Amino acid sequence: MKTNATLLMAGAITILFILALAAGCTTPAPGGNETPAGTATPAPAGGANVLRIATTISLENTGLLAELERVYESETGVDLQFIAQGTGQSIDSGRRGDVDLVLVHSPDLEQQFIDEGYGINPRCIAYNYFIIVGPASDPAGIANMTPVEAFQTIYAAGTNGTAGVAFVSRGDNSGTHNQEKALWEEAGYDYETEIVDSGAWYVEAGKGMGDTLILANEQQAYTLSDEGTYLSFADRLDLVPVIAEGAELLNRYSAIAVNPAMHPGVNAQGAADFINWLTTNETKQMIGEFGAEEFGKPLFTPLYAPECTEPPFNCTCAEPVPTPT
Repeated sequence: MKTNATLLMAGAITILFILALAAGCTTPAPGGNETPAGTATPAPAGGANVLRIATTISLENTGLLAELERVYESETGVDLQFIAQGTGQSIDSGRRGDVDLVLVHSPDLEQQFIDEGYGINPRCIAYNYFIIVGPASDPAGIANMTPVEAFQTIYAAGTNGTAGVAFVSRGDNSGTHNQEKALWEEAGYDYETEIVDSGAWYVEAGKGMGDTLILANEQQAYTLSDEGTYLSFADRLDLVPVIAEGAELLNRYSAIAVNPAMHPGVNAQGAADFINWLTTNETKQMIGEFGAEEFGKPLFTPLYAPECTEPPFNCTCAEPVPTPT
């Protein structure tokens, strides 16, 4: 026969079990704190030992980010948290204060970010070039043309239905995509009204550079790529560089801190320290040597003063970032 104490204990356990089930099944009221499935929650500030960096995908594709992370973390103990996405998305992350700094490669978008007050202390780090890659057969016949002439020729061949002529775009508001749009504009076309949806010849991938190269390779199409990502993917591609020269193809990479006056929670000191580390001669030497052994040539050329302050770069690359106040 059960004692009263035993019965009371059993009843209490039953009540607790029912309460636990009810709590697990409760649906939050509209406007509550639950994040819907598939919705990213902005990362909270990580403190002095965590640095959140939104960065262009091309730096990840080349492997440079992993090398920077390895060296910097071993030297400082700071946890670098890279978020690789297109330049447009990276800058948007900075606007929201989701990251402490951005590593990007679209001068116009960068300047807008700074002019709006969200970005401070920009420092250019290195550069390489964009290249127009395509089938070795070059069905549009663009070899030896300027980049602008090449885009005009691809457009004419594509819209006229020339066999084998297609172009795959990043289509993701990345630095590469914005450079492509600028080339269409220089070629005399309105991107939104004359290029987008202009026919089956023009494909928007909506993907990173590596995936876009793979798609272009599958379709044997032309595409615009940064040189570093192309070299790192070259052993998986049949596509070849068709045009690799021209001032319009310059590809400059910069680091920009998020303004703590706009987002007080950012790690302003950590951002300043990392940018200053990127601009040291030792780090620049490492960047300038990166990829040489594996690909036969470096993937990036570091920028030094006074060269960086002159055309075509027109940026600051050596002045130390001041201590945040």
